[in-house]
Amino acid sequence: MNILITGGSGLLGRQLTRALLGKGYTVSHLSRKQGNNPQVKTYVWDVHKGIIDEHCIDGIDTIVHLAGAGIADKRWTESRKKELINSRTESIRLIYNLLKKKEHQVTSVISASGIGYYSNRGDELVTESSPPLNDFISRCCIEWENAVDEGGQLGLRTLKFRTGVVLDKDGGALPQLALPVKLYVGSPIGNGKQWIPWIHWFDVLNMYLFGIENKGLKGVYNMVAPNPVTNKQLTQAIAKQLHKPLWAPNVPTFVLKLMLGEMSTIVLTGTKVSAQKIQDAGFNFKFTEVATALNEIYG
Repeated sequence: MNILITGGSGLLGRQLTRALLGKGYTVSHLSRKQGNNPQVKTYVWDVHKGIIDEHCIDGIDTIVHLAGAGIADKRWTESRKKELINSRTESIRLIYNLLKKKEHQVTSVISASGIGYYSNRGDELVTESSPPLNDFISRCCIEWENAVDEGGQLGLRTLKFRTGVVLDKDGGALPQLALPVKLYVGSPIGNGKQWIPWIHWFDVLNMYLFGIENKGLKGVYNMVAPNPVTNKQLTQAIAKQLHKPLWAPNVPTFVLKLMLGEMSTIVLTGTKVSAQKIQDAGFNFKFTEVATALNEIYG
């Protein structure tokens, strides 16, 4: 198959590209600038200006939609909130508008989403059928998924993965969690009881491959490991893996609220998320325990 990836220059996009090429797929990217991988054709687009290279869909079977501004990259001002939503929704709509006016052979759209859809749920175990809340991160995910679902009107199979905290030493949350531990000042955040729905980056790649290759898979699935841990448990597991002591007091809630503003909800709240639906669909996790995952990452 021929795969088009939006957000292909990001960490996950690069990893997925290598995995797909290794399996013999043809991969192309939609990006704001030309790439430097000779194995990947890059088509240029500008979502803000509504510009897209119409040849990007030539010969494409499946679109993997990973594009979107980083949720935790900047403080959540009103303009930043708008950018976070538009970068996800207007980008896929730009592609859909192209599909409406040009002949193509696209059959599937597979999109990232986020477990932020559920927001803070305490100790409740949430499934794909659990309703969202009404804070910003929930609304962002709702609009994101609704935009992707517009592909159903074009006869496309749409598949959305609500992604948890991806454990990868090269990016994402793990390096930020591990750095204080390495510097001997690591500690849980807030009360440490908030649930962290984690997943190893290798299982993320495999789940995307699973979604690409299993045409009957559609709708929404949680992209999390079967055994979530609390913030305290994850911090302790990182410290144990790195052979570092934990002696510092918990990072106070008010400090994070002062530093991060509304964005502090990302680290101060938690969600206990079920992976049962994707397992029932036939997906097998390689890493089900956080200690094993961290051992592979740092071992």
